[in-house]
Amino acid sequence: MLAVITGGSGSGKSEYAESVATSLAKRDRLPLYYIATMRPFGAEGKWRVERHRKLRAGKGFETIECYVNLKEQTLPEKGVVLLECMSNLTANEMFEPEGTGDDAVEAVLAGVEALRGRCVHLVIVTNDIFSDGITYDEVTALYQERLGEINRRIAAEADQAAEVVCGIPLQLKNKGQNL
Repeated sequence: MLAVITGGSGSGKSEYAESVATSLAKRDRLPLYYIATMRPFGAEGKWRVERHRKLRAGKGFETIECYVNLKEQTLPEKGVVLLECMSNLTANEMFEPEGTGDDAVEAVLAGVEALRGRCVHLVIVTNDIFSDGITYDEVTALYQERLGEINRRIAAEADQAAEVVCGIPLQLKNKGQNL
């Protein structure tokens, strides 16, 4: 199963995604993996990473750091994967020296497809960065365009999609069991 969970900053999407992933792992008796895509730059980045680690503590996740080249990421065995988050992965592929630059959309989508073949359930977190009404510079606008394309294409393939607003998950798509 492929599930996509989106929401704005501080919406509760990470906590919700963790609950979905842990429920699937418990139900199907599968190992639980967390693929972390945020490279922790600066004090705020380090704080965010530490905050997420504390939220996951005791839930059974094995953390795997993967900043670029998701296609080559291996897992110890098939299980439930929580990929957090698509926004960071896309930015890393676009802007990191080891990223794919202009080929970021294809690289990210190929990585998701490869990862789907290596796990039983894949839960992807992404960000809603499109509704603030601000006109950004050309580079940021290109990033938004590419992330938007990735989000649309992944959601089209997803079995489940939800948006978390104020901590409340709203089902957008459901091809089977509820998230």
